[in-house]
Amino acid sequence: MKYSEFLTRFQGCSAQLLPATLGTLNAISDGMQFGWTSPMIPRLQSKEAPFQITHLDVIFIEVTFMLAGLLGIPITIFLVDKVGRKKSVLIASSSCLIGWTLIGVANHVSYIYVARFIMGTASDMAFISSPMYIAEIATPKIRGFLAGIIHLMTFTGLLLMYCIGPFVPFYVPSIVGAFILLVQLSTFPFMPESPYFLISKNREDEARVALCKLRKSNGDNKDLEKEFWNITAAVKRQTTESRRIQDLWMIKSNRKAIIIMTMLNGAQHFGCLTVMLMNLHLILAAAESVYISAHTCAILFAALLLISNFISVLLVDRFGRKVLLISSGILTGITLFIIGLFFHLKHHSVDVQGISWIPVVGVMLYAVVFKSGMGSVPIVMTAELFPSNMKAIGMGYADGIYVILSALSVYIYYLLVENFGIFLPFYIFSSCCFLSAIFTVILFLRLKEKH
Repeated sequence: MKYSEFLTRFQGCSAQLLPATLGTLNAISDGMQFGWTSPMIPRLQSKEAPFQITHLDVIFIEVTFMLAGLLGIPITIFLVDKVGRKKSVLIASSSCLIGWTLIGVANHVSYIYVARFIMGTASDMAFISSPMYIAEIATPKIRGFLAGIIHLMTFTGLLLMYCIGPFVPFYVPSIVGAFILLVQLSTFPFMPESPYFLISKNREDEARVALCKLRKSNGDNKDLEKEFWNITAAVKRQTTESRRIQDLWMIKSNRKAIIIMTMLNGAQHFGCLTVMLMNLHLILAAAESVYISAHTCAILFAALLLISNFISVLLVDRFGRKVLLISSGILTGITLFIIGLFFHLKHHSVDVQGISWIPVVGVMLYAVVFKSGMGSVPIVMTAELFPSNMKAIGMGYADGIYVILSALSVYIYYLLVENFGIFLPFYIFSSCCFLSAIFTVILFLRLKEKH
């Protein structure tokens, strides 16, 4: 896409950029919390820690954050329709603010457990309500770009955590995360609510005002009036369509969508995503590289993830889902296998000091090749696989599976490391990547046969 064409897409859409940006600021906090364990757990295991933690604490500190997201799903489904998309985002951010406060004043591991549980629940609420808000305020020509902002914010938070976590006092990341949330809580309430939500609550006059603000119109625009009635018709149609949970399994197309989403989400987490983000500093420390410090490597890793995420937004529509998923699966599998082989040699007391650059380069390559397909395409396909009347339930199911599999991958990782060595989970994660590539080939071949 040429630069001039890119700018043309945004003409007349500037009024949507600010609410979309402010509505996803909490994703920076969520990214910080997601990556919090990587630099902070090694600090909590040191003698200078403000309090001591056990090996079991390490596992549950990570898993608690992920599993708490299951509680956020039904709460969010209730809140987005009851109080609105905007207020749901603000409730999630207020809850995260409480979590950062608890971490900042923590003098016992129990504070961390409670904070991680609250923030895990709130993060899941935000990752449903914020994209829903953006999808309903944005015009179609920039909706895809605005939808990607939340992931850019998340990786910005991850990078921020890796940059400050190892080098500042224990409470400082909490201050930074809380400050970001306070900025959102003091500005986002002044943004328009979703016109879709307002119309669904029979608040047509407020919906017109909100739509005028989002489209920078005085209300006399014929296109605006047409869009208003299109939204009204869409809301009425959705209220009459069947949205039963059992339809996920009873209807064949929905059942296939569930199988595909389960496999793709499984490929993400058993492709080492959660383990890598939450334990990167420990993994790099175990490599004992003489070429670069674990802290510097982690910062570069997060920066590459952020850049790769932005590029992947542009690549998905240009190269297609199939090519990106297959190539990413194969390349990620090769990368993880090489990292596992390095740790395998080290486990058997082979002198690997001269090649200790391998895991460093490996995690860098992982950030690029994983995010180019396996880390981006499943997110896009979630919204494409389910019909409009089943989208909320389908995405809720996909989110629940995402949470469960992420926690399971972390637990299995620690179980294998403790009993066999750090090399084995990398071999297993590598195999899962290759299997995901095979699954993608079979999936698209069958789709091609039907068409």
